[in-house]
Amino acid sequence: MMAMFRSFVSATHQLRQHQQNGAAAAAAGESLESQFSCPICLEVYHKPVIIGSCAHTFCGECLQPCLQVTSPLCPLCRMPFDPKKVDKSSSVEKQLSNYKAPCRGCSKKVSLVKMRSHISSCAKVQEQMANCPKFVPVVPTSQPIPSNIPNRSTFSCPFCGARNLDQQELVKHCMENHRNDPNKVVCPVCSAMPWGDPSYKSSNFLQHLLHRHKFSYDTFVVRIRVGVWALCHLFFR
Repeated sequence: MMAMFRSFVSATHQLRQHQQNGAAAAAAGESLESQFSCPICLEVYHKPVIIGSCAHTFCGECLQPCLQVTSPLCPLCRMPFDPKKVDKSSSVEKQLSNYKAPCRGCSKKVSLVKMRSHISSCAKVQEQMANCPKFVPVVPTSQPIPSNIPNRSTFSCPFCGARNLDQQELVKHCMENHRNDPNKVVCPVCSAMPWGDPSYKSSNFLQHLLHRHKFSYDTFVVRIRVGVWALCHLFFR
């Protein structure tokens, strides 16, 4: 009887140790992936570049809009930087090739440099995203639906009045036609929001546009959904 009890205790201890090791390995993989994630897109770096003055690293494509203004600021620390002193981060690229982390879906170990392409094609990840619970109101709302909802999908250029521009078209239009316009103007995107001040004029509208409105609202919602899926995967797996 004593031998059976000892055998049971030993097996239980080994199982618990295995579970703890698995949890520690998963946490280490997630920590490694987050360590090499771009602060802008929140995904593993793709063609990383580093700002010389503050040493912050971003995906080359994510930082590109900031390089198109006359006085760029680091998106992370807001410090001014010289666009000519933004270089390819060879050290980070090397680490992305050397390090591996488990996929969030199938748990297969993948090199970080291939993590983006793997996740986009991983059937387990797609299944988890499809099964992520959707948010619904706690109780039905009693508030009436307003009839005078303002247009927040398309905007007019505050410089020349060009109309029916969505958020990304507005950015492109202003960069191509009003890059050197010194006039202070009201941001049409901000002023269309409930909290917006229609009388506030931005002293550097182009920089405001690139830093505050790089993504459209739809893109923002997609990122929120992906973030919710990640939280669901972390707490309910």
